[in-house]
Amino acid sequence: MATADDERFAVEVRPVEGATVLALAGELDHDTAEPLRAALEAAQAGGGQRLLVDFSGLEFCDSTGLNVLLHNRLAVQESGGSLELIGLHQPIERMLHITGAEGLFPLHPDVEAALASHERA
Repeated sequence: MATADDERFAVEVRPVEGATVLALAGELDHDTAEPLRAALEAAQAGGGQRLLVDFSGLEFCDSTGLNVLLHNRLAVQESGGSLELIGLHQPIERMLHITGAEGLFPLHPDVEAALASHERA
């Protein structure tokens, strides 16, 4: 598990069938974004990865967190993978809606729904 220096944010990376889940916890902002950035880069190192970013344990996300996701979304897609968001809380959904970013990511209520959606595709 990668954590920010001040322990306000953590990323747990775990493999699941056909994907990698990055479970976020705490507060994602300018001061805590580096562990997410590093975890996303490490998870996509092999290329063609399906990355599921689980927001269900996240209490706060600012524009820095959104920028990390947007930047890595492009890198993941260029390598043939996907970056999908799971378990969004209303304030984070609202931020995605206001910025127009909601249409850029597949959104799922939970990991099980994300895995099921991929099986149907």
